[in-house]
Amino acid sequence: MQPEPQPLNSPEDVEAIRRVIRQGGNPLVDTDVPRWEDQVGVSRIVNRRVVEIEPLPTPAQVLADMPLSETAQRVVVESRDAIRGVLHGRDDRLLVIVGPCSVHDPRAALDYARRLSALNGELKDELLIVMRVYFEKPRTTVGWKGLINDPDIDGSHNIRKGLLLARRVLLGVLDEGVPAATEFLEPTSPQYIADAVSWGAIGARNTESQIHRQLASGLSMPIGFKNATDGSVKAAINGCYAAAQQHGFFGVDHLGRACVVETLGNPDCHVVLRGSSHGPNYDAGSIAAAMAEARAEMPEGSAAVCGLVVDCSHGNSGKDERRQADVVRELAARIAAGEPGIAGLMMESFIEGGNQPAGPLDTLVYGRSITDRCISWPDTEALLRDLARAVAARRS
Repeated sequence: MQPEPQPLNSPEDVEAIRRVIRQGGNPLVDTDVPRWEDQVGVSRIVNRRVVEIEPLPTPAQVLADMPLSETAQRVVVESRDAIRGVLHGRDDRLLVIVGPCSVHDPRAALDYARRLSALNGELKDELLIVMRVYFEKPRTTVGWKGLINDPDIDGSHNIRKGLLLARRVLLGVLDEGVPAATEFLEPTSPQYIADAVSWGAIGARNTESQIHRQLASGLSMPIGFKNATDGSVKAAINGCYAAAQQHGFFGVDHLGRACVVETLGNPDCHVVLRGSSHGPNYDAGSIAAAMAEARAEMPEGSAAVCGLVVDCSHGNSGKDERRQADVVRELAARIAAGEPGIAGLMMESFIEGGNQPAGPLDTLVYGRSITDRCISWPDTEALLRDLARAVAARRS
């Protein structure tokens, strides 16, 4: 066990800071607790709106204390290669990324993973199933930001607990033999969890972000760039192009130190069509147009010119789980008929259908989403079998 970084403030100092924050005050002026600026002789003018409370363990420490098992390593390596095969057209299976909108209950997430693992044994010849294991939620304004940021779902923001809990969930999913997918929302948390992820997403709000494009250029797994919230597919294609290049940028190393990161570029980036504020874009015309645009902009040999992924939720179904199921069925019929360009699908699914307001775990319905509405497990089983039959029909 590596030594923990020592916090600047005592537990009493931290409580004093939190008490002032709860009362609506400013702990920078309403407390006399030590600040790092005082230690190094810098004026407190540097951070007038930042309160540092708790240092985190380094990525190296977390990965050493919570390593991937041999089973987990095998799942990650083999599934990343398999996903690349599907995206580049060498494997005729359909990539299906399916699971909760967000993980809020580790027990329910692992329950779901076990169900998915059992079904995968039946459908693995037609479908490449990857579980959606999302820990960070982008918010249009404010709201619950996900398991890493607020694991107790009470506004306490115990990020240390959430970070370790998220890694523990990923290890559990992998030990069930199920590959994991997640959205990378900011550039630090991947240091703690990316070794356990087989497919990653850059969301619609971040697809134009230089920071996220640089991040994707150095990630070791295929990355899907979603079209922008206004429907722009060009933004996602530009993201794929930028992420395929070499980059140098500010980052954090395995010891938590600020450093310069140099990347090789990621040729396995591809477009994800997720609809927009203007409506769906999963129709055959939209898919054909997106593929034509990708082939005009992207170099030959990149994943983006071979196929794309359709997100059946979000703007493609108005976040209505019943409509989402209809979208999956329609796409299954089109895949069976031989429509080109569809390498994969994304579905938001959980044990119970629908959603519920966020709150502490002991107040919630087990296995029901606290973010977007999800398809129930029984309906998910049926839809996955529909998709497998569609792939079989396409082959024949």
